[in-house]
Amino acid sequence: MAYKNTCLRTAMSVSSIISIHYFDYMSDFSFPGESHDFWELLCVDKGEIDAVAGEERYTLKRGSIIFHQPNEFHNVITNGRSAPSLVVIAFECHSPYMDAFQKQILTVQDTERDLLAQIIIEARQAFIGRLDDPYQEELVRREDPSGFGAEQLIRCHLEELLIHLYRRYFVNPLPVPAQNPKHPRMGRPNETYNRIIRYMEDHINEQLTIEKICKNTLISRSRLQKLFQELHGCGVMEFFNLMRIDTAKELIRCNQLNFTQISDRLGYTSIHYFSRQFKKITHMTPSEYASSIRLLSENRQQQAVRREG
Repeated sequence: MAYKNTCLRTAMSVSSIISIHYFDYMSDFSFPGESHDFWELLCVDKGEIDAVAGEERYTLKRGSIIFHQPNEFHNVITNGRSAPSLVVIAFECHSPYMDAFQKQILTVQDTERDLLAQIIIEARQAFIGRLDDPYQEELVRREDPSGFGAEQLIRCHLEELLIHLYRRYFVNPLPVPAQNPKHPRMGRPNETYNRIIRYMEDHINEQLTIEKICKNTLISRSRLQKLFQELHGCGVMEFFNLMRIDTAKELIRCNQLNFTQISDRLGYTSIHYFSRQFKKITHMTPSEYASSIRLLSENRQQQAVRREG
């Protein structure tokens, strides 16, 4: 039998990455705006913002994603109530299919959210510097063998993200095989996982225990621990502590409560214990974090003003 090779067709090819950022903003942040000759995607991970694209202004909530086409003026404005966290990726892609993303506000689902998370993870492996540094205009490669293939994975994940969104919004969606409820998919979030996360979010201000979580989400202790080890590489209580500190960071950026009030709202026994836990996880005190985020926001605003000048 004479086998013939099949040259694989490429629908969307990302030729280069300009920047990868994950920004935490204060609730009163505003960015004067810019334009450039490459694509930029912005996805709201938390909070809410107003995004300006050309002459249009859109309100984006958690999970919303917008693509700014090359040479389109765009900026970000917070609403004074919500302290947003944003994923911003600038890239070059010359596929004609990218035109479909113009002037569109889309919503990411679990698959796309996972891909964005993987891009952030691989960016930390591939490049030197903080992803929230507004002055970093050039990605500097990290010469570390542990990051083998990270740049290629960034391209693959980004291309996969674009293809998933294009399929779901601009062509007939492909049927998804039904899953066996007795064998939930492991390695990716499932309904059980989502139920546990919702429970922890609803009780973020309480001193939860593994026993409480198991009882109120109808899951065994062993399965609960296995689920979080497979998905996050940590125990469920460690993950809950990360959630609490993440909520504390958002409350700090909202700039409406002092540290004692934030500590009380999240159910910590004292401001001192809250500060110790905060520093253990973020390597900064709450005061240092507030100053750092405020400074980064101010620096980004000043940088944009200099560009416009």
